[in-house]
Amino acid sequence: MQNLLPEPPATRIPADEAAEAALATAAQTGSDDAYKEVAAKFPAFSGGWAALAESALAAQQPVTAYAYARTGYHRGLDALRRNGWKGHGPVPWAHEPNRGFLRALHALSLAAAEIGEADEAARCAQFLRDSDPVAADALS
Repeated sequence: MQNLLPEPPATRIPADEAAEAALATAAQTGSDDAYKEVAAKFPAFSGGWAALAESALAAQQPVTAYAYARTGYHRGLDALRRNGWKGHGPVPWAHEPNRGFLRALHALSLAAAEIGEADEAARCAQFLRDSDPVAADALS
């Protein structure tokens, strides 16, 4: 059966140039301390939290990764809602400022799986794919 209702418009989180520049600088060092500085200075910026979660996953610290990823995920949801998102609809990977949220969502799925939260891992993976299949493919 075909859905006759139009899909909601894509939601685009506004760019935060200062936070993105700080994250780019932190990425050059690859240091958790540098990522922590970004998260502390720009706590609403999901990109900093996503970087911390990814680093914790790489260091085999799934509980820490889960905490960072959940923070980035929730801060991203806040940003999406402030920009018209109604709980569903596309969140395009091609729009760079959305990537912090999408990366945090992916890291949350991975961390949840590692701590045995299979239902949450599956929900997050499906949410990522529903937000943008390109993001799911790029992050897998």
